[in-house]
Amino acid sequence: MEKPGIMQRICDKAKANPKKVVLPEGSEERTLRAADIILKEKLAKLIILGDPETMERQAEAWNLDLNGAQLMNPKTSKFSADFTQEYYRLRSHKGITMEQARETMKHPLFFGAMLVKWGLADGSVAGAVNTTGDVLRAGIQIIGLKPGIKIVSSSFMMVLPSGKIYMYSDGAVVPEPDAEQLASIAVSASETHRALTGEEPIVAMLSFSTKGSAEHHTIDKVRQATERVRKMRPELKVDGELQVDAAIVPAIADKKAPGSPVQGSANVFIFPDLNAGNIAYKITQRLANARAIGPIVQGLAKPSFDLSRGCSVDDIVDVTTVNVVISASG
Repeated sequence: MEKPGIMQRICDKAKANPKKVVLPEGSEERTLRAADIILKEKLAKLIILGDPETMERQAEAWNLDLNGAQLMNPKTSKFSADFTQEYYRLRSHKGITMEQARETMKHPLFFGAMLVKWGLADGSVAGAVNTTGDVLRAGIQIIGLKPGIKIVSSSFMMVLPSGKIYMYSDGAVVPEPDAEQLASIAVSASETHRALTGEEPIVAMLSFSTKGSAEHHTIDKVRQATERVRKMRPELKVDGELQVDAAIVPAIADKKAPGSPVQGSANVFIFPDLNAGNIAYKITQRLANARAIGPIVQGLAKPSFDLSRGCSVDDIVDVTTVNVVISASG
């Protein structure tokens, strides 16, 4: 079945280079139904965690086809001993004992993250039954952050009815980033935008001020973050601090921010805190009738994505497809 616009393009990219994604929540009906669709449409190669006999029995009862997926039980896997040793090595400085490491590796989230770390899977998708905190904790502890990135964050890809695409970050994870963290969020969001859309990211570091029209410590943070981004990614088109109108309306940018590299053409919006980012994406979603795709977790060395516990089967399919494309982008 064809999807509208950008998601169809993302699906086409995934089919052209399907990566291996682990789904740790194989005991969950929506996960198995999504797996059936993913396998039929050849969007990804799958490892599904849980008890294989139970999953096969459920698949038969629900008329699902899991052929082609690798069904794996973390409690009995041949990788369990090695993964336990690795987790103990990673976390023993935090006081984790070998027995605690062994128990942790029985948890599908942590076992799945270790599959990704060891290159046995390219990415993971979970959160239909696990909390965001648990999903991110497994990713941070085991997969770790990308070099140079200081924090895990998220982006929402906002697709307007016109087809125009904006990346909003961060709208789901970091409540009050400092300047260093905000810079990392901007770099991560620009990479997410390029990987999913193929467009050059043009980044606006947003504020209630444009180029000194106001003074406040929160504006100082945005200015400092902008300078950090320029040092981290000199080739990136980025400017701040900018109000939204100066970021997206060229005529206003000419007046408020003459000479700005953004020139009123921003497609990546970096919000100063989670209040602003979350409010903005939901206003855009509801008042502009935009489609919000995400949250897309970013900043980890390899993609480990979170779902809403209220997610639909289609949501799991979409997020897994995005995971494949991000994996392929390196």
